[in-house]
Amino acid sequence: MARVAVVGGGFSGMAAAARLARLGHEVTLLERAEHLGGALTTVEHDDFAWDAGPTTTLLPAVVRDLFRKSGRPLEREVDLQPLDLVREHRFADGSSVRLPGGSRAAQHAAFESLGAGLGRQWVDHVASYGEPWELLRKEWYERPFDPDVAPRELVALLDRRESLHKRLRRSLGDERLRLVAGHRLVMDGHDLRRAPVLAGVDVYLEQRFGSWTVPGGLAALGVAMADRLALRGVTVLTGTQAMDLVVRDGRVAAVRAAGSEVDADHVVVAIDPRRLPALASYVRRSMPAFPPVVCHVGLEGELPDLPHEVVLHGDPLLVVRPGGRAPDGAAAWTVLARGLVAEDVLTALARHGLDVRRQVVARVDRTPRDLVEAWGGSPHGVQWQGPRTARSRLGPRTPIAGVLAVGAHATTGSGLPFAGLSAALVAEMVGRAPRQ
Repeated sequence: MARVAVVGGGFSGMAAAARLARLGHEVTLLERAEHLGGALTTVEHDDFAWDAGPTTTLLPAVVRDLFRKSGRPLEREVDLQPLDLVREHRFADGSSVRLPGGSRAAQHAAFESLGAGLGRQWVDHVASYGEPWELLRKEWYERPFDPDVAPRELVALLDRRESLHKRLRRSLGDERLRLVAGHRLVMDGHDLRRAPVLAGVDVYLEQRFGSWTVPGGLAALGVAMADRLALRGVTVLTGTQAMDLVVRDGRVAAVRAAGSEVDADHVVVAIDPRRLPALASYVRRSMPAFPPVVCHVGLEGELPDLPHEVVLHGDPLLVVRPGGRAPDGAAAWTVLARGLVAEDVLTALARHGLDVRRQVVARVDRTPRDLVEAWGGSPHGVQWQGPRTARSRLGPRTPIAGVLAVGAHATTGSGLPFAGLSAALVAEMVGRAPRQ
């Protein structure tokens, strides 16, 4: 049995802790906030509540595998459901497309409604990610990368110099299709001119496996994970900020917290490594991908019937998520803004024909700085600065023996599935505790 300290109580930290405890290790998790969950929590004001972070996830098998291999199956804890309609995209020319998930044929029909031949362009672009995804899944997300033994195809994919911006212009002749294909990365704070082609794989995952949510809010997943840590006997220290790592003879020996040390044979870092001086020098050249401006509003009165998510393309790029908890007769919306936010978010929203300013009865605004502080680092990880970003990120291994990294800063994808894959990979690297 090894002593493992996990720094950070967001989804990736909780996932790593649960898996390692199930493998027989003595696990202590340190979280500087007073509660676990990170972005998988709720923002509450008056009688309204909104998901603090994501409202959907891709690759549900990652979450199912986590719950199955750390105790009880997911179905006994959380009602994860697929969305028939993933989102609606509205464009500056007045056209729109309602995008279904989990179906090639349905997406073909949706884009064909924008113009003859556009459905074929879209499904061909998405299909081009099929083989790259299988290669990335097997040799990158589920196996520690070693350039000496990695398949040549993987090395070529990682080092490919073509940007996603250039790839989209080459394969998608209509600007609207390019906007749909790149909007996730743009909302996550990336420049498509500096993002490699592999960063666009999410369109394949969404079409192939669908988009999933939990009725009432994805924060329920964070609650279920906190319960799973208790079931597995993980020692959870909330309100405990990790100040640095204690390194002796080139190997980690403990995590230094305010006024104490937690001895450890292994440390799993699930926060921005810049927050730990022992690791900060290794990531000084990387750039964090900062979150967008977020506005949570409680509304009353008659409102338009919107799908789970509406993307309003322009500058700023706006995303509306009308899925929060509200009193009878009211509604809770979350509005995200990315780009030139030179006016109030709701004013920008009104220019797109969704004017709810007179119906606001509750409001909580969160700046990018607020979110970084609340979640212990950028929830979108490292900003793409070209193909070298993939291989220069810190994780899953780090230069300090015994220190591993998980989460948004340690993986090339953003969101719960990639955080979950990184946690599974690190647990496999540590391995099962020897039987006593």
